[in-house]
Amino acid sequence: MTTITKQEVINAQETWGRGIEEIGQVFTDKGDYVARATKMIEDLYFFQEHDVLFKPTLAAKDQFRNKFDDALCYFVASNGLHEEDKGFAIRPWHNVVFQNNGIKIVGDMALAMGNYFLKDETEVELKVEYSFAYVKDSNNNLRIILHHSSMPFQG
Repeated sequence: MTTITKQEVINAQETWGRGIEEIGQVFTDKGDYVARATKMIEDLYFFQEHDVLFKPTLAAKDQFRNKFDDALCYFVASNGLHEEDKGFAIRPWHNVVFQNNGIKIVGDMALAMGNYFLKDETEVELKVEYSFAYVKDSNNNLRIILHHSSMPFQG
């Protein structure tokens, strides 16, 4: 069993946040944002070995995106798989910050839950609730196997 540390989870969250920021910057600079998003998904998610349980924030009609191409469509709207997708990561966002409610290590899996915050180009901050689950691959890299994010209840 490969142990995961809380610091590895925090590092993975920071890497995820930088990835979202970089995708938007590459899009703004008219670069190959699809390649940047592809690299982020390949580096951070475990689609190479598994279907990933993926429920992204702004998905309503097609809520669950358990395949790589579904995730890519959500992040950059490049392949037309889901009509509702506008490209979450190309907005662009900056100052992505995770606020963990808790990180739990359970055997060879880590679970994290809390909020993350992103600012758009006008400095408006978006608050997103999230739960992620992580495991390590055969090269000891932390990979997301569950990603659930949603907007806070507006009751």
